Amino acid sequence: MLRFLVRRLLQAIPTLLILSILVFAWLRSLPGGPASALLGDKATPEKLANLNHVLGLDQPIFVQYFKFLGRAVTGDFGNSLVSSRPVMSEIGTFLPATIELGITAMILAVVFGISFGYLAARFRGQVVDNVIIVLTLVGVAVPIFFLGYMMQDLLSTPLGLPSQGRQAPGIDATVVTHFAILDGMMTGEWDAVWDAIKHLILPALALATIPLAVITRITRASVLDVFNEDFIRTANSKGLTQPVVRQRHVLRNALLPVITTIGLQTGALLGGAVLTERVFNFRGLGFLLAEGIDKRDYPRLQALLLLGALVYVLVNMLVDISYGLIDPRVRVR
Repeated sequence: MLRFLVRRLLQAIPTLLILSILVFAWLRSLPGGPASALLGDKATPEKLANLNHVLGLDQPIFVQYFKFLGRAVTGDFGNSLVSSRPVMSEIGTFLPATIELGITAMILAVVFGISFGYLAARFRGQVVDNVIIVLTLVGVAVPIFFLGYMMQDLLSTPLGLPSQGRQAPGIDATVVTHFAILDGMMTGEWDAVWDAIKHLILPALALATIPLAVITRITRASVLDVFNEDFIRTANSKGLTQPVVRQRHVLRNALLPVITTIGLQTGALLGGAVLTERVFNFRGLGFLLAEGIDKRDYPRLQALLLLGALVYVLVNMLVDISYGLIDPRVRVR
């Protein structure tokens, strides 16, 4: 298992290097450039030339890249052009909100997605199966921003759930880690904990919709494939009880493609979080990324894009590791 982990870690290094090159090249190819974004309307050819010299943007592109890479390895992405704060400090402030939102959304998607997918496969062709298929099609087809606005209009008032922000203005919660729920638990401010949970419900439901639908469809297809395998018929012929057959033989063997889907959907959450956080004014990394795009905040964009790439690589590495834990044959191969 250790050799398996080392091999996956070594494979991640060139992937991150290639992604850093792509991010660096893409941002440098955008019209205007960092100097133009900094100067704004005050930009003149002389001022642009001076600022490019100060920032090192007049140096050869390879020199710029290796300086950028060296700073990125140490976590130094400079200061934001919008707030003038260090970019990593901004990310440290906004990242907990996205982690809370993303984890909650994926827990909902995984728990209900696997359950609904198995239920649909078990009752294939019946009413339950048809209803679940229709609902998953709707879940994939409806855009997140539209679903978010619908939830605000239809669910917020009847259920008494907040539709904006992370906490109510009247809640004076103590900030320790910027994780609203965790901070309330650490300080014993249970009103703040409950308020943070209520603010999290609607955006988490909206963000979970697409991954839930995808996981449901993949689980259904995978379970149906396993149902038709010879070893399932053998297990049934041995007289094993249905709960044992389902848990030990069906679900475990059906999980590999489902885990792949969960990994891909987890990595894609940042894209969905951009829309979700804007709709619900849930100030996380998605909100920070959208503002960086609007204001052409190059240091912030570099850091956030590389962070997103790192999340993708780590999630896929965890997926590979889980393969080895679930199916030992993967480790052998």
